Amino acid sequence: MSRATGASASVAGSPRSSADPAASGAGASAGTGHAAPPTRSGNWAALVRLLVVVAAVVAAAVAFHLTSLLVVILALVVMIMLHELGHFLTAKWSHMKVTEYFLGFGPRLWSIRRGETEYGVKAIPAGGYVKIVGMSNLEEVDPADEARTYRQQPYHNRLMVAVAGSFMHFVMGFLMLWGLLVFIGVPQPNVVSVVGLVPVAHGVDPAKAAGFRPGDVVLRVDGHPTPTESDVIRAIGSRAGQRVAVLVRRHGVDRTLEVTPQPTAVPVPTDPSRTVVEGRIGVEIAAQGPVQTVDPLRAVGSAAVDLGRVTGESLSAIATTFSVHGLVSFFSELGNAKKAEQAARAGTRPESIYGAVRTATQGARAGPGDLILVLVSIDVFVGIVNLVPMLPLDGGHVLVATYERIRSRRGRPYHADVAKLTPVAYAFILFLVVFVGSAMFLDIVHPVANPFR
Repeated sequence: MSRATGASASVAGSPRSSADPAASGAGASAGTGHAAPPTRSGNWAALVRLLVVVAAVVAAAVAFHLTSLLVVILALVVMIMLHELGHFLTAKWSHMKVTEYFLGFGPRLWSIRRGETEYGVKAIPAGGYVKIVGMSNLEEVDPADEARTYRQQPYHNRLMVAVAGSFMHFVMGFLMLWGLLVFIGVPQPNVVSVVGLVPVAHGVDPAKAAGFRPGDVVLRVDGHPTPTESDVIRAIGSRAGQRVAVLVRRHGVDRTLEVTPQPTAVPVPTDPSRTVVEGRIGVEIAAQGPVQTVDPLRAVGSAAVDLGRVTGESLSAIATTFSVHGLVSFFSELGNAKKAEQAARAGTRPESIYGAVRTATQGARAGPGDLILVLVSIDVFVGIVNLVPMLPLDGGHVLVATYERIRSRRGRPYHADVAKLTPVAYAFILFLVVFVGSAMFLDIVHPVANPFR
């Protein structure tokens, strides 16, 4: 049911401390100072300005027919903030002191304080973060708050906070798949359906002239059953220039459409340099039947199975991409336009956040079901990548907490010196910057082919 979108080179933030890169979320803004809390009148003015900007962006998206892009960006913002909500809720539940919960980085646009936590929006919407006091031994903390720092909490609480962000991705993925099955439905397999009409050559459109429509289920060609895509292609291809009768089922009613396949030169699969003449009528077909929904209870099991399949596909994509061979192949595309184009057509190249948004936007235009499948793939991928055991990712905090637990003795907790990990964290961040930058360059110059055509 799902389709892999490739490894998207983007990650959500992790619990943030401003002391050093090894203890902060990826992409955290520089500087540790805090702006003075705005006055109530200034806060209302900032909120009004923010709402005006948001309204202007929405209006511009509608005016320039970019609503699909806007929907995708909104979905990614929700995904990011739900990731951070996982850290936020588990930190609060563990009685840690959480001072900030923000969307974006950089200058503050608007914020509001409730209790000890400030909630708000910053100018650069490149992620989000939760600031938990005392994420490492490098951060200076008011002695009165030391008992509530992340570093002083029991191992199970620190572990829970660290993995909560990624856990939220799998919850989101499951709920999206469940909603897709229950409210939208998925195509049923083993039925050949018409999914689109396209001109064959020189503007000739035999299928449209014959009355074919997207959604028609192809049952027979000249009286012969066609249960698979290859059966339909073979039956039509062998009748170039000859009138054929195609039995289709439309909305439960069978009808016969007569069409003359247009002689078309097509490459020989085993030797693309040679061509043969076959019949084409101008339809795009797929082995899928009518869209059907699933009852809510049965959808629970189906969504879990589908989530497991997407997770497996993502793990395989990550292992392939970041293997020695995968990295060599990826970076070699930067200087080889032909190889980059081949990878783009095949859809096997890892995508940057730019490419992932582009693919998701194409999915949104194709339909809500396709959009959900792309978002689930992105969602699960980000959840897995954030568990990589390297600071500043969530998995790095899991690694540090686990190491400290192993080194601790009864009554004598051990605290790792995160300063020793700073060079490794910087090296990893540099690698991410180079990888993401390279992926974005390839996505712009050699964009991945639209998988929804």
